[in-house]
Amino acid sequence: MDYQLLLLTIAVSFILAVIAAPLIIPLLRRLKLGQQVRDDGPQTHLKKAGTPTMGGVIIMVAFTLSFLKFSVINSDFYVLLVATLGYGLIGFLDDYIKIVFKRSLGLTARQKLLGQLLVGVVLCGLLISAGHNTSISIPGTSVNFDWGAWFYYPFIVLMMMAVTNAVNFTDGVDGLLSGVSAIALAAFAVVAMQATSIAAGVCAAAMIGAVLGFLVFNAHPAKVFMGDFGSFGIGGAIGAIAIVTKTELLFVVIGGVFVVEMLSVIIQVASFKTRGKRVFRMSPIHHHFELGGWSEWRVVVSFWAVSLVLAAVGLYLIKGL
Repeated sequence: MDYQLLLLTIAVSFILAVIAAPLIIPLLRRLKLGQQVRDDGPQTHLKKAGTPTMGGVIIMVAFTLSFLKFSVINSDFYVLLVATLGYGLIGFLDDYIKIVFKRSLGLTARQKLLGQLLVGVVLCGLLISAGHNTSISIPGTSVNFDWGAWFYYPFIVLMMMAVTNAVNFTDGVDGLLSGVSAIALAAFAVVAMQATSIAAGVCAAAMIGAVLGFLVFNAHPAKVFMGDFGSFGIGGAIGAIAIVTKTELLFVVIGGVFVVEMLSVIIQVASFKTRGKRVFRMSPIHHHFELGGWSEWRVVVSFWAVSLVLAAVGLYLIKGL
């Protein structure tokens, strides 16, 4: 795969996001699409109330235009596009209900689950029609197992639910998700190059450019938040890239920060419901550090650094791909 194509895609997507943001942010402000802040969260976040959200439209527009322009059109292309836009749509509906109807929880858990299930089923249909390989490899080992379609496709549906929710949980501090996702996507772009999947490589590059362009306006102090529209779309892209490059389990390593964020929520809820006690000051875990006295910038830089290390470990594990 020509790495120059990926660099060009990143550049174009970045420029599109940087151009779109100054046009979209004032529109979001005029529509009063402002962020609602939790009262029980870090007190420093209270001043963010009213900051325009649903900025994920910036990311998704820049991504979609770049991906359509530079990607080849094949079965991988459709899987990647449907995953990114499909899960992004769930996030958009969640944001829309939260803000327009003033319902703080947005979609109910059941509605989100149903939406994710439907998109996952559509993805599985696309994979089946393309004759997708149902084997799964364990990164860093020669272990490869294939338990057939009866196991693989339910696994894919559950995997995509986990990935999109894990990425969504990571959003909550200015610039955190933008930076962590750009690092993870860069690692998966290298994976795609080694797996010779042009569509996956271009998908990763288009999303890298989009989130970096968004980061210009999302870095502390943020002028706009991406909302669930952006985070679910990013999660859909990352999960789909792992699927088409046959590195499904590699997300656990490269996306280790996302995994820890999700586990912190699961542990917190399980502990409180069973013991009546909290393990963390607040979950997801980035808020635990904030309530412990860390500044937003320290949290963001630390999580970015961990992401870089995990991305390097992930690439080392698949060096022989």
